[in-house]
Amino acid sequence: MPSANALPILYSFRRCPYAMRARFALATSGQPCELREVVLRDKPAELLAASPKGTVPVLVDTDGTVIEQSLDIMLWTLNRHDPARWLQPEHGTADDMLALIARCDGDFKQQLDRYKYPNRYERADAALHRSNGARFLEELDAKLRDASHLFGQRPALVDYAIAPFVRQFAQTDVAWFDAQPWPALQAWLRALTGSTLWTAATQKYPAWKTRQAGVTFPEQVASRL
Repeated sequence: MPSANALPILYSFRRCPYAMRARFALATSGQPCELREVVLRDKPAELLAASPKGTVPVLVDTDGTVIEQSLDIMLWTLNRHDPARWLQPEHGTADDMLALIARCDGDFKQQLDRYKYPNRYERADAALHRSNGARFLEELDAKLRDASHLFGQRPALVDYAIAPFVRQFAQTDVAWFDAQPWPALQAWLRALTGSTLWTAATQKYPAWKTRQAGVTFPEQVASRL
């Protein structure tokens, strides 16, 4: 069924790294939507009706089209409007960025989950998974020694798509992460998490309930960008 809303609807959860990167792209593109903050232990029926997978983010466009994957939401909004040229990196191509994001979303995410939540996985060895995940971070650090961002001197799609997961890895053991010989990666992460875009797009919203109006996003934060 097409949505009766004048704006696309975004089901989101503030701390989810997938939802975070979708919000980063929506905010930088200036695409307004109705943001519905979800409590994951009490998922609204409207979210499950739109996407039975029951995870966030999910975007329901005004014509009823449902976009269920965070990277697809990023590409959807940036292909509409990309004022910061996130899809046009200074070095490399969009396909190069997507290849690096795929590595983050694949093996690195698997290592991150087992490092951060070893009790959820049978025979998981947190130290081993931290070591395995560190190899990807070492590659990022080496890449960042030549430029302030992964594909040049300005942020692009890949930076804000990967950073939420690197941040999650870093926060699992902050002292350990800070002690690693990755000055370029650490500076990159500090710059992104301290950016106006990051702060604006990750602000806290009240949980959405059926028959309530959602929050218009990113209009409420546009003045800070």
